[in-house]
Amino acid sequence: MQSATHSILWVDDEIDVLEPHICSLRSKRYSVTPVSNGVDAVAIIKESHYDVVILDQMMPGQDGMETLDQIRQVNSAIPVIMVTQISDELFIEEALGKQIDSFLVKPVGVAQILSTLKRVLDQNSIVEGQIPRNYTASFNEIRELTQGHPSWRTWIDVYLKLLSWDLAFDELGETGFKETHKEQRKECEAFFSRYIEENYVGWLRLKDRPVLSVDILNKYVIPHLRENKQVYYIVVDCMRLDHWLIIEPMLRQFFYMNQDYYYSILPSATLYSRNALFSGLFPSEIAQKYPEYWQEGDVDETSTNRYEKKLLQSKLQQEGIQLKPQLRYFKIFDVKGGNEFVRQVTAFDQVSLSTLVVNFVDILTHQRSQSDILQQISPDESAFRSLVKSWFTHSVLFEILKIIAKRDAMVVLTSDHGSTLCNRPSRAFGNRETSTSLRFKFGAKLRADQAVHIDRPNEYKLPAESPTKNYILAKEDHYFVYPNQFNEYTRQFRGGFQHGGISMGEMILPVVTMVPRG
Repeated sequence: MQSATHSILWVDDEIDVLEPHICSLRSKRYSVTPVSNGVDAVAIIKESHYDVVILDQMMPGQDGMETLDQIRQVNSAIPVIMVTQISDELFIEEALGKQIDSFLVKPVGVAQILSTLKRVLDQNSIVEGQIPRNYTASFNEIRELTQGHPSWRTWIDVYLKLLSWDLAFDELGETGFKETHKEQRKECEAFFSRYIEENYVGWLRLKDRPVLSVDILNKYVIPHLRENKQVYYIVVDCMRLDHWLIIEPMLRQFFYMNQDYYYSILPSATLYSRNALFSGLFPSEIAQKYPEYWQEGDVDETSTNRYEKKLLQSKLQQEGIQLKPQLRYFKIFDVKGGNEFVRQVTAFDQVSLSTLVVNFVDILTHQRSQSDILQQISPDESAFRSLVKSWFTHSVLFEILKIIAKRDAMVVLTSDHGSTLCNRPSRAFGNRETSTSLRFKFGAKLRADQAVHIDRPNEYKLPAESPTKNYILAKEDHYFVYPNQFNEYTRQFRGGFQHGGISMGEMILPVVTMVPRG
């Protein structure tokens, strides 16, 4: 006699009535243990292993949802199929939030049960069997898109397709296609850098340009303020699009979300991109219009971005926006600052515009480059995504968003720039006054390999205080190293996440409008 393929625990207060179904499943080589109540089911799960639980929602005494909570305390990973007479959206959302894997709506037949079991139990093998065909089709589609005449819209589509496979491989592990995918990503980054080099200046002349950092306020925030809506404008420093994609599922039960994309201005670094998010101005415009607010140099972020609130106030005044109550601006660098903002969110019933800058991902990115422990915990892109997800799950930001979800308010959440994993050094040449960043530099008479050379900063709407000032921006996964002590600095900075240059990870970013489900 052939052994059973899978073991099932079936929990239903009318389990005797289901005997014909149980016999049919056993004839298909499923091992079925029938149980008539949730208390006994939890006790059995503590003692024995099962591949799946079929759980009736409506049971006297301890119902299905209460039983589910107790099952998850014993075994958080076991698949659960809930049998219910209810099909309304609120119940389904609640159940999904508690990690229900699938539903069966009464009355159920054997064919329906078998198809659901196959989908739940054999999902990984089914998916793995489809990978060669699906990946080959995606590979060819991406290659066709990039080798034609891609627009900025096309590049967003390409990046999303690449990220979808990044996330799929995170879940599936080794499939034999990872190296091929890695090479295609590398090829795409080279094409993307060339595209940006050829088209960025044209964007600044308003030639069919995408939404840029300077456009975020006018497109996503100010229209809601004109309608007298309460708005939380949240900027997560250095949050990449793939980071958002792993965070977004955790927020679905709290918000309806409209996800869009934009491009960071260059350099894709905090001083330039985030000041643009709060002012609606390019760096050269800020330097000219508000010289007292512009500091370009190797100083920490608290100095280079200390005027964000003033820039935002000036922008709102220029747009004729009068806020009541007044603008609230807050920046979180640590847990203490986060807890203070939680107190503020809890205390104030009404806001007009409340802005929040969250710096943790940026801090994590920089600290990783300096910490052997963090590099061991997150040695590659996949592990770093996992680290960001873990942070968000337990973060004050998540707590803040859940509080806002209970308010009559909306959230516009975005990032100022992303980052890229740098593995290839590029020799850079400059004088002692040259800035020290690894992905971009400004100074006089700068030269470097694998870089975009900006000899006329005004064309890029960057400050040009002197005729000799120029910028260099690293492309793809390159980082700048000076010729002296080249090998030492190469070893020190290889494998670090950096920003300020040209790559999809640094430039293509999410901007999400979130409305509480209520």
